[in-house]
Amino acid sequence: MRYLLVEDNDQLANAVLDRLTLDGHVVDRAPDLGTADDFIATTEYDMILLDIMLPDGDGRQFLQAHRTAQRNTPVIVLTARSEVSDRVSVLDLGADDYIVKPFDFSELEARCRAVQRRRSGGASNLHKYGDVVFDPLACTLTVNGREVRLRNRELRLFEIFIAAPDQVFSKSKLVDRLFSYDVDASENAIEVYVGRLRKHLEGAQAQIVTVRGLGYRLSLS
Repeated sequence: MRYLLVEDNDQLANAVLDRLTLDGHVVDRAPDLGTADDFIATTEYDMILLDIMLPDGDGRQFLQAHRTAQRNTPVIVLTARSEVSDRVSVLDLGADDYIVKPFDFSELEARCRAVQRRRSGGASNLHKYGDVVFDPLACTLTVNGREVRLRNRELRLFEIFIAAPDQVFSKSKLVDRLFSYDVDASENAIEVYVGRLRKHLEGAQAQIVTVRGLGYRLSLS
């Protein structure tokens, strides 16, 4: 997934960024609301982690504007305030969840997964499509009983496809979803990772199909 982390505390931001990057996610960090607005204007995110007290304003104003603009990206608020009224206020403004600082990173990751499950209407981390079972936590893809362990980029690429089967993704869109701004990646890298996934899917009903001139999609053969 691609995350936007809006956090002005360098120590906390770097710790969150390192943890999520280690898991293969892409993270853009905005130290203030102005930078966050710039990122939102040009990039599609799977999740926003939003601090409240920021140098140029209140994160709740950003959240309210985000929902007023009909943006549906999930938002988890990072707050040092533990009062019930504060938590209720951010949920009423449209936050999908909140976590009180200081927090354990495993809890943050679990809350992110829970929000994604609620958004997709699922009750499990497992994704089934045809004869394929995808487990993002175990980093495995099971094809006809054959288990394949995926590397980070393969994992995140397949996560994109299986979250929206039959949707066509252009190479440029996949580059945007898989690589952060500080990584010099070309569309050739997408071809390499798609090729690896196709090898893993050999013999499966689920296949990554090339849509000429448009990109790729995951479909049942």
